[in-house]
Amino acid sequence: MDGSSEKRNRICKIDLAENLRVRRNADIEHERAVAMFDLLDENNFELVGGPPGPYQLTLAIEENRLAFDLRAETGDPIDKHVLPLTPFRTTIKDYFTVCESYYDAIKRLSPSQIEALDMGRRAVHNDGAQLLRERLDGKIALDLNTARRLFTLICVLHIRA
Repeated sequence: MDGSSEKRNRICKIDLAENLRVRRNADIEHERAVAMFDLLDENNFELVGGPPGPYQLTLAIEENRLAFDLRAETGDPIDKHVLPLTPFRTTIKDYFTVCESYYDAIKRLSPSQIEALDMGRRAVHNDGAQLLRERLDGKIALDLNTARRLFTLICVLHIRA
């Protein structure tokens, strides 16, 4: 990819259409904030067969489906991709479980035990990112780091009131 297409094929703005009544704990809120910051700082995102970006992206859960609402940098609608959430459920559940153990471990376990849990957390995170890339194949192309950050945001959206 040349430098100009790399600058175009990216997300320039991201929003989560989320239930504002949900109260997240500080750890999850921190993960959301970091994922959004890192995503906007560096990402590789391209609508396959569609116009080049940069794109505005709104992630939402609609009727038990994951929705990617894509707009041009100007805000004009481009496309919307909807994926079933079912394939993600086990990975999301596993990710929440391992994150909960990790955050608990930080408070009371040794560095080697924390490191082992962190490796497990990263592995589940990578599985979720790879699943997202597979489900979007042929529709949206993204690199692993972008997929990891989006998977984090999908997990945050998955939290219910």
